[in-house]
Amino acid sequence: MLENTQAMENQVEEMPSLNHSYICVQVMRQLLQDNSIQPLPELTLDIDKGLTPDISVFKKEKIQPNFFEDILKIKDLPILAIEVISSSQSVQAIFEKSKILVNSGVKTVWTIEPYGRSIFVVNKEGKKLFHEEIVESEGVKVDFTKVFRS
Repeated sequence: MLENTQAMENQVEEMPSLNHSYICVQVMRQLLQDNSIQPLPELTLDIDKGLTPDISVFKKEKIQPNFFEDILKIKDLPILAIEVISSSQSVQAIFEKSKILVNSGVKTVWTIEPYGRSIFVVNKEGKKLFHEEIVESEGVKVDFTKVFRS
């Protein structure tokens, strides 16, 4: 019984929220306007035991779906991974995930924190913090003033 309670608590802890979903959609809406990239939500990367960013951004030519044979963990790494912090998630856990992604070869990770309307950008060169402005990495650009407009 205790195991089931702990499993349920872990499941609730990772549950996305309305703000989380809304921000993901607003970011995807902008990313889909760029025909040189392919943003994919909730794609599991072949890193560690499988890491799943909220959005993985690939160069368009890297993504070739095969509708006869699916891939559960993709080996090609995105040029950009995007995480949106949900109110039920630990900020520290998301930052640790960002570090693992960059150390595994993802060029840049954006972590979006809705309450402060902040975007943490992490890559091999270091970390930067942006607030409700245009952020660009790896040729990918998102205007966060539009994302946070409600």
